Amino acid sequence: MKTKLTTLALGAVMAAGPAMADLVFPSLSYRTGPYAAGGIPFADGYADYFTLLNERDGGIGGVMTSVPECETGYNTEKGVECYEATKGEGALVYQPLSTGITYQLIPKATADDIPIHSMGYGRTSAKNGDVFSHVFNYPANYWDGASGAVNYLLDENGGDLNGKKIALVYHNSAYGKEPIRTLEELSEKHGFELVALPVDHPGQEQKSQWLQIRRDKPDYVLMWGWGVMNQVAVQEAANIRFPMENFIGIWWSGAEHDVTPAGDAANGYKALTFHNVGTDFPVFDDIQKYVVDTGKAAGAGDQVGTVLYNRGLYAAMLAAEAAKKAQEIHGTAEITPAQMRDGMEALEITEAKMAELGLPNFGPTFSVNCQNHGGDALVGVTQWDAASKTWSMISDFKPTDGDVIGPLIDADSSAYAGENNISPNC
Repeated sequence: MKTKLTTLALGAVMAAGPAMADLVFPSLSYRTGPYAAGGIPFADGYADYFTLLNERDGGIGGVMTSVPECETGYNTEKGVECYEATKGEGALVYQPLSTGITYQLIPKATADDIPIHSMGYGRTSAKNGDVFSHVFNYPANYWDGASGAVNYLLDENGGDLNGKKIALVYHNSAYGKEPIRTLEELSEKHGFELVALPVDHPGQEQKSQWLQIRRDKPDYVLMWGWGVMNQVAVQEAANIRFPMENFIGIWWSGAEHDVTPAGDAANGYKALTFHNVGTDFPVFDDIQKYVVDTGKAAGAGDQVGTVLYNRGLYAAMLAAEAAKKAQEIHGTAEITPAQMRDGMEALEITEAKMAELGLPNFGPTFSVNCQNHGGDALVGVTQWDAASKTWSMISDFKPTDGDVIGPLIDADSSAYAGENNISPNC
């Protein structure tokens, strides 16, 4: 829906000044359709964090925030319509929450001088800020995810994957195809065989793919899935008795609703991540006090602490910190989208900063600059415990293979720059 901006009187310290418009952070959400199970908790976490800042801190830098929400249904055309419907409201940054929508918005948002944060999705080569001036995908991207999975398997196999067979079950879309090139390069480097198995939208029919897995007997299965596709894949893996500890999903394939339908059979399933899990962080006490208990939660409050709620909260935190940096750089609380872009490009997330925000050890430390819009490419691994119905971190946030990923990013971004007559930004 489209919401109308409001103006608010400043606090006592700046009471003599003029009224300030809200800092606007649109939410391109999807609470309906086959991907709603993932879209709902993310949207709730994103909105609730900004509500927390309003209720506890009086906004950001003395300016209240607003989160106009527009339903996309994870549909690219609707996502573009939502962008066009909300950009005039003072939108500071867009989180498209869809690789397809992101691809369509890159040229539009760049021309409109509005930044995009495609956190852990979207066009991976947008990490190259020299070409993609208005797109950021920190703290990690899909190629980091592919490398993180392979590095984890290398650790599990004494550093040697030679002769192993790895199957990739992927959503047959721009999103699902993102890791293939990287995995092909890594298979050549480490000597494993890669078998790619596409699954068509929305992913409810996977019998043939899992029959092939049963026949080919890969040592490991990686998954780039989303929505109902994940639930079906975990159940199909259980049906053929594929060992769950050898089944690893990308971070969009590792939430509670992906594994609970399979019950005990999902025990041991793993997923990559770029943030921590659970509610054992001080910020959640504040969420409860200022947001849930006061009846201001975006949803029913039942998603707090779930994987994707935490991801939405994390995305909001990064946006808020970039806004603070923009206010600092430009010496004004009422920042523009162009100034927000500058804040995102100067963002630095340290452990001390996360602890100060009530999120100690919640995510990897990283920094952003003009050439690097993707951060430091650190990836962790989580595992599902069916008995306790909880995810746990089973690895630290570890480096990925820049020797493989760097040249791929350079090649893809250079081709994009050539096709679109883009001059270097840095």
